[in-house]
Amino acid sequence: MFNLASLIIGLVALIFAVIAFIPFLGWANWFIIPLAIIGAVVGMISRGTAGRNLNLFVILVGVVRLMLGGGFF
Repeated sequence: MFNLASLIIGLVALIFAVIAFIPFLGWANWFIIPLAIIGAVVGMISRGTAGRNLNLFVILVGVVRLMLGGGFF
C-alpha cells in the first residue's frame, strides 16, 4: 500500500517536473523536490522499490534542472 502511495506521489511530482522544464518555471523545482523526498520516504517504508526509485529519479531530475538554471530559472 505504501509503494502505491509512493508511486502516485512520484508520478505527480514527475508531471510537475516535466512542466518545470519550461523556461522561467524552474523555480517550481523548489516545491517538486520536497514532494519527491516525501514520496521517497513513503517508498522506503514499503517492501517494493519502484516508488522509492521513481521518487529518487524525480529528485535527481529536479536537482539537475536547478543546477542548470542557477537555482531560479
